[in-house]
Amino acid sequence: MKVDDFDFDLPRELIAQRPVSPRDASKLLRIDADLSDHIFAELPDHLKEGDLLVFNNTRVIPARLKGKRGEANVEVTLHKHEGAGTWIAFAKGAKKLKPGQTIIFDADFSADVLDKDGGEVTLKFNRAGAALMEALEAHGGMPLPPYIKREGLADERDKSDYQTVFAKEEGAVAAPTAGLHFTPDLLQKLKDKGVKFAYVTLHVGAGTFLPVKVDDVADHKMHAEFGVVDQATSDMINDTHAAGHRVVAVGTTSLRLLESAAPEKGRMAAFEGDTDIFITPGYEFKIVDMLTTNFHLPRSTLFMLVSAFAGFERMKKAYSYAIEHGYRFYSYGDGSLLSRHDQI
Repeated sequence: MKVDDFDFDLPRELIAQRPVSPRDASKLLRIDADLSDHIFAELPDHLKEGDLLVFNNTRVIPARLKGKRGEANVEVTLHKHEGAGTWIAFAKGAKKLKPGQTIIFDADFSADVLDKDGGEVTLKFNRAGAALMEALEAHGGMPLPPYIKREGLADERDKSDYQTVFAKEEGAVAAPTAGLHFTPDLLQKLKDKGVKFAYVTLHVGAGTFLPVKVDDVADHKMHAEFGVVDQATSDMINDTHAAGHRVVAVGTTSLRLLESAAPEKGRMAAFEGDTDIFITPGYEFKIVDMLTTNFHLPRSTLFMLVSAFAGFERMKKAYSYAIEHGYRFYSYGDGSLLSRHDQI
């Protein structure tokens, strides 16, 4: 398929700049055999006792930094951890950066450029582990996507808005945004309904925001991201299917990790490692039965994924409906609940 097949016109005013409050007051478009309008707080009404929600518990770190290389300003966004104090990052002004140079972020906080590949650089910080996280908290900003406009780095409100209530494992440089709709009250209502919870970790990279620059979908290469599915979660998923219940992925990040980890259709396994899975129409899903997710960018890998999951024509119709009815798009926008195309 061509990337142009996944294009659509989106009015700028539908790109959400802030989330609604409370989080679960956002709209929810149910995408099944038909389309229906709801709010996210009504999610329990669409699930059944015994269904399993799988959340991504990654925690976003303040991965955007502004520094100096001599007199020149440099901005970097970390996107993949490579080891103690070493990160691959996207850099503004990368053309003038060279291996061996040092970027100064503060008097006692700096990074050496180890390597450069186009707009990406490999940085070795002068601290690692908890000390590096402390420096990022002090000097970094939340790595908001480019369509959310702020003066300078993200503001104080974004520090809580751009983090799920179940965030735990530090390492993401983009939020698993489907999870942003959940509140403690909604989680309790889901538990009261008999819905079960499981957690995976996929450290979402900034590559999720990169545009697809090829003409043919088959030519696109995904950035790798690190993920973990532990044995307990794997067992819960297999037990859920064995009992005839549904596995519901909260977000495309959870879905991509589950589909990467599954060795065969209908069977889950524990997993730890990188995934660069690229899901497009024609993909045969092995694990996930339903998906809740936000509304994605035109021509993006995520719109391709949801088109694979719910059906290409159905998703084109759903996005047209969402635009016509004023749904808010992207990270701080509204949500959708999708049934898998072969189960509708």
